[in-house]
Amino acid sequence: MGRIKTDTNNSRKEVIVAKAATLFKEKGYKAASMRELADIVGVEAASLYNHIKSKSELLHEICFSVANRYGHFMETVEAETCSSIEKIEKILRFHIHGMINHFDEVYVSDREWKYLEDPYLSNFQNQRRTYRKRFAAIIESGIQKKEIKPIDATTAVLIMLHAISGIESWHRSKQRISGDVLEENMITILVGGLKN
Repeated sequence: MGRIKTDTNNSRKEVIVAKAATLFKEKGYKAASMRELADIVGVEAASLYNHIKSKSELLHEICFSVANRYGHFMETVEAETCSSIEKIEKILRFHIHGMINHFDEVYVSDREWKYLEDPYLSNFQNQRRTYRKRFAAIIESGIQKKEIKPIDATTAVLIMLHAISGIESWHRSKQRISGDVLEENMITILVGGLKN
């Protein structure tokens, strides 16, 4: 066993968090152990605790890192002066890129968050609800401006986000289309279905 290998872009803690995301995705948070993580990282289990306090801290890091990234992007899009349809497309592309390029951490944040402990669990649930409301508000604005069909905005958000979480099956596919083609197909279907 040696030192944690890093590159110029990542700290040791970031390497541990990234490896933990992969392990939690593959085994599930509950079944994964710190000993397994230490083996994957290439250090003694005790050495992990020099960088991270606990397994629950790793889940917290993963979930809130993803949630904060999405929240900041939503803020940026909300401040733009483009149409509601363009805003929705930008948000959807951001989600699709996340599922394609940062799959492990996004998957864990989407599926394993229920194992967070309070007060983090309540905070995370609140962030998820708030994010969906903000997304729905963009759709409602588009409906008022006649850019979007008169639909239930909350339902539309749920359908779009669930469709994007389905990219999990694309990752498992043996004969998959490219990520770019997948993205364009999803945008055509999801955004095209909203236009008035």
